[in-house]
Order: sequence, then C-alpha cells, then structure tokens
Amino acid sequence: MQSQAYPGRTVATELATYIEQDLKRRIHAGTDVPMRLTLAALAKMYGVSVTPVCAAVSRLIADGFIHKGTTGRLSVNEGRLGTGTAPEAIDTPRTPDDWDHIVIEDVMRASLGREATYLREEALARHHEVGRSIIRQALMRLAGTGLLEHIPRCGWQVSPCREEDVLDFLDVREVLELKALDLARSHLCPDELRRILAANPVPEPGMPPRLNNELHGYLIRQSGNRYLCGFFNQYVARYYTALFDYAAPEAAVVVEMAGQHRRILQALLARSWKQARDALAEHIQAQARVLNALLRT
Repeated sequence: MQSQAYPGRTVATELATYIEQDLKRRIHAGTDVPMRLTLAALAKMYGVSVTPVCAAVSRLIADGFIHKGTTGRLSVNEGRLGTGTAPEAIDTPRTPDDWDHIVIEDVMRASLGREATYLREEALARHHEVGRSIIRQALMRLAGTGLLEHIPRCGWQVSPCREEDVLDFLDVREVLELKALDLARSHLCPDELRRILAANPVPEPGMPPRLNNELHGYLIRQSGNRYLCGFFNQYVARYYTALFDYAAPEAAVVVEMAGQHRRILQALLARSWKQARDALAEHIQAQARVLNALLRT
C-alpha cells in the first residue's frame, strides 16, 4: 500500500491524523471497532507511542465519536456507531523508519558521485512531497554514521563511496554472517530453508530471473544474538544493503546471485556446514566485483 504524504506535518501529526480517520471509519461502519478504548491499548494496536493516540482521541472526543466519562474511561458514542457509510480506507502514513530508508537511498545515490556532494532539505522535501521537518529529522538520525555531515549554510555533505570502503565493509559482513550461520545451526527450520530455496529458482527460458535475499536476514535472526541483529539493522549496514540492491539489477548478476543462494541453501539442508560457510563467504565477497564495477562507472 502506498503511503500518503502530508506536506508540512511532522511524523507524529501524520500518525495522529491517520488514527483519528481510521477510528472514525470503523465507528461509522460499526465494524472492527476496538474492544478496549484505552490509550495504551490503542497505541499497541497501531504500533505507535501514546503521543499520537492522545492527539487523535482528543479530536474524536471533540467531534463526538468518543465519550470520556468522569473517571476518564473512554467509550464509543453509540449514537455514531454504524450510522453511515464507511469512508474509503486511508493509507497508512510513513513511519520514521520508512523515512530513514527513503533518505538512506537518497544518500546512497548521492554517494555514487566522484566528489562530495550536498543534499538539501528543501529540495528533498519537495521531491518527496512531505514536510521539511520530516526530512530534517531523518537526516539528523543518520548524522554521526560517517555517511554524511551537516555543513552550516550549505546542506548535508555526502562523501563519495570508495572501493576500499566497500571491501572493508564486506570483510566485516563476512565475519559476522559466518558467525551468525554457526550460531543458527541448531535453529534452522528445513521447511523455511526449502521455501527460500524455491524463491531462488533456476531461471527458465523466456522467464525473468528471480532473486530472493531472505536467506541473510533469516540466518541473522536465527543466530539469536541481538548484537549481530543490531549491527545489520544500523544505518551503515542498511546503506550498503541499498547500495548492493542498486548495483545488481542486470539479469546476469541476478542469475549469478540466485545460484550462489541455492548452493548455500542446499548445503544447509544437507547439514554440510563447511560447504555452507565456504559458499556464503564466496557469495558475500562476490558482491565487491559488482559494486566496484558500479563505482568505476
């Protein structure tokens, strides 16, 4: 589902507007109305903090959709329940993590230049049709990673990606993913491995090749090590993931990478741990060639 942009609003305001409109839609329709109307329950239901829920509930009380009793207990106004045609479902607004991903891709593309370049908040906000504050907040969250630096009166400076940076990151990634594989051995589900294997099929004549990258995240999750998971969720790792995805759209590269995935998965299913480790290390280091070809052009 494509997210809706709310120009000039903060992420919290977007979420509050979405929660308000969604609850109105549910009450109008008389279906899927939450059983528990507490701030904590609604925050859990929408996967947000209490702040946007408080703002949404205040508006719903003012509009007469929700009653607030003398004890502070919230309840749906029965007079509004199921009284109208439900308005069309609205798009879920983008979360801070969504905007981090979007801005990381902007940084990644800017880093492919041969010289340092600048990203400007106003231009990015206009391009993404969103308030400048949302872009600024995302850029500030990325600051300190070494990917970009704020230069007063100039903008956010993005340094060019260098071949040595790619090689250094792949060396660290290889060490950590091999450790993840070792830790995950006793937690691997054969059915899950076979499902991922089926998602990386041998290409058929006349059909576009398919590549599924779930294997890496699966091994990291199954390692059970939260520090390993944390490394691959942090901004620098997400930047390189975006860079790898951007660098490998050609059919020949997709076929090669899918074949490497199949060799890893087949070794895991056979419990041939050394073969799996060797295939995983080869697969990770093979990405240097693809990325370096991109950087040279």
